[in-house]
Amino acid sequence: MRINLFTAVSAVCCLFQACSGGGSVLDLSGMSLKEKASRLFIVRPEALIPGFTWENDQELVELGLKEISGSMREVAEEYPVGGVILFAHNISDETQLRRLEKDIHGLSGRPLLCIDEEGGRVARLANNDAFGLPRYESMTALAKDGPRAVKKAAKSIGRYLHKYGFDVDFAPVADVNTNPENIVIGPRAFSDDPETAGKMVQIYLKALQKQGVTGCLKHFPGHGDTKADTHLGYAVSYKTREELLSCEMIPFKAGISAGARMIMSAHVSLPNVTGTETPSTLSPDVLQGILRKDLGYDGVIITDALEMGAITSAYSIDEACILALEAGADILLCVRNYRRCVDAIVAAVESGRIPESRIDESLARIYRLR
Repeated sequence: MRINLFTAVSAVCCLFQACSGGGSVLDLSGMSLKEKASRLFIVRPEALIPGFTWENDQELVELGLKEISGSMREVAEEYPVGGVILFAHNISDETQLRRLEKDIHGLSGRPLLCIDEEGGRVARLANNDAFGLPRYESMTALAKDGPRAVKKAAKSIGRYLHKYGFDVDFAPVADVNTNPENIVIGPRAFSDDPETAGKMVQIYLKALQKQGVTGCLKHFPGHGDTKADTHLGYAVSYKTREELLSCEMIPFKAGISAGARMIMSAHVSLPNVTGTETPSTLSPDVLQGILRKDLGYDGVIITDALEMGAITSAYSIDEACILALEAGADILLCVRNYRRCVDAIVAAVESGRIPESRIDESLARIYRLR
């Protein structure tokens, strides 16, 4: 029903206002299928380098890309990516960052500029001495100091991200840190109590977004009760649907009620919910059944990085992108060869596997962010 409704509306007007400095307008009816598919991706800037591939993050650190070249602009012209995410190795100081931000926003279609700036150990700007920004021990520590401390930190993060031109911050973490053996989340979560975590998620999200930066709840349906690292391979939670609704879903519900515009899926498998080992990012039962239907969420769903081992160890990247779209994801994050993936999506639409209206539906959600 949602797809049909959008198709009918788009046939009448097909116009979405993008919030760029020039107030540009996106006309879906005037876009090629290739352009549409390209805008579903948020990529590392290195993905724009013609012919460049990498196997691990260390190669990217050694490359140290900090500017957009003419050949990268040409790639973005042919495949107008929806967003670019910066990591610590892409940032040296304020002058360089301002130049890079201007160049990225000047690419075809004005991509969204994104970053992971949670506070604590995941803070690409604050953990760079060149910026002299406030640093926080962790989200757990902030939560123990109380709501005012969380609000103050999120307000500060939002203010400086907005200052440097970032559109999206992949924060706050909405996981409940219930497994002491968890090596991924830990103190990145606000609490091991779902109600406390939910309250802090609301405070953080509202304070961040009040500064003009879109927040993103992560990692749905919850990464707190796992042992493995999805960066490296398969991770699983054995909780049932009812157990998830009574714990992991509470902070996500709180964030949705506080106006969450974006939620990031995790590559965690839920065999006692779906009956399979399919990662949640690729599962319609999780993204459509729990997030859309049970929680009533109608904002943007973005995948966690699709270059992570939990995906690449079991799926080809182009098939993973198609499966994520079929599962209900709107934005595909961090693939190493997004042009190949764009071409695969175009082929899937042309073959009839994915309706073009499904792509349009995601673009309609994405452009609400602008």
